[in-house]
Amino acid sequence: MERKVKKVMAVASAGGHWIELLRMKPTFDQFDTIYVSTNVGLASHIPGHTLKTVRDASMWNKFGLLVMAMQIFWVVLRHRPDVIVTTGAAPGFFALMFGRLLGARTIWVDSIANAQELSLAGKKVSMWADHWLTQWPELARENGPYYIGSVL
Repeated sequence: MERKVKKVMAVASAGGHWIELLRMKPTFDQFDTIYVSTNVGLASHIPGHTLKTVRDASMWNKFGLLVMAMQIFWVVLRHRPDVIVTTGAAPGFFALMFGRLLGARTIWVDSIANAQELSLAGKKVSMWADHWLTQWPELARENGPYYIGSVL
């Protein structure tokens, strides 16, 4: 019997979050991976893979966040990944939340830019992430987030 290849959804906002996510790409290449971000131009970074784009928004744009959340929900529902990995920010938070509700395993890697404290989304994601990680040993706690290294 042939073993099923895991479906992975890798999610990150454009910019630094995306760069950090791409550092994990060699691991994702062994799976059926779909990428989700906020800039259609990022498709050139992942030849041979699908990129789904969603609206970019922040906590200061509540309507934009609602639209983004609905777009993320649709992408997760349509593709039904086995695992969702994200380096943040808002698109990753929503992907983990909806993915967990739909039975996906979820991994949050807080951005390395958050050296003094976790990101806002990183603080809120603990209940949705099966694996909740920080890239700074000083931010690791007994109950998470955990430190296992950095991607840069």
